[in-house]
Amino acid sequence: MQTKKLPRIKIGLIDDHILLRDSLAGVVNSFEEYSVSIVADNGKTFIEKLNAQNKPEILILDLNMPEMDGHETTYWIHKNHPDIKILILTMYDSETLIHLIKSGVRGFLKKDVSPNELKHALQCIMANGNYCSHTITGRLFNMMKNQGNKNSTWGNVVLTEHEITFLKYVTSEMTYKEIALLMKISPRTIDNYRDSLFLKLNVKSRVGLAMYAIRSGIVTMNY
Repeated sequence: MQTKKLPRIKIGLIDDHILLRDSLAGVVNSFEEYSVSIVADNGKTFIEKLNAQNKPEILILDLNMPEMDGHETTYWIHKNHPDIKILILTMYDSETLIHLIKSGVRGFLKKDVSPNELKHALQCIMANGNYCSHTITGRLFNMMKNQGNKNSTWGNVVLTEHEITFLKYVTSEMTYKEIALLMKISPRTIDNYRDSLFLKLNVKSRVGLAMYAIRSGIVTMNY
C-alpha cells in the first residue's frame, strides 16, 4: 500500500540579493517537507504577490531592503497575518534584536547558514514556535515561552523600584549613559544596577534584561 505524501509546508523568501534568494529557494525546495511558495525582493513586492494560495507558514526575511525593509515588513505581517512565522536571516546588535522580538519575530539565522541548520531552524519553528542560532538568545526565547512557569528563576526575583525603572529603559534605544542621565544617577550606579540584575536574573546581556522586562510585564509589547 502506497503511503500518501503530506502537502509540503509553504515557505516565503524576501531578500533583494537575487543570488542569495535563488540559492536559498533551491535549498528549501530540496527538502522533502518544504517548498517555496512566494519570493520577493522587498516587503512591498511580497504584499502585492501574497494571496490565499501562496501564503507561507514561515517567512525567511532579510532586514536591509529597498522600498519596504525588514522592520516595516515584520510590523505589517504581525498586524495583518500574525499566523505567519518570521525567521530573520541576519543577526544584528542587541538593541535591534530586542525590537524584532517585540515585533513578533520567531528566530534568527546568519547568512552563511548551512543547509542542515536551515532545515533544523524550519523544523524548530514549526514544532516549538521559535529558533535562534545564538545560544543565549535561544534560551531567552524559551524563557519567554515558559512565561507561566512559577518555578522559573525569573518568577522568584524581587526587584527594587529603581531596578524596575532601569529595566523599563533597557528596552529603549538609549545608551546606559543616557539612562543614567534620565534617572539622575551616575553611570557607575547604572553599571551596578546592570551587574546586579545580571546575577539576579542569570542573564549575560542587555537582551536578557530586556526579555525579562517584556516577559514580566514591566514593559508591554506594542505592535
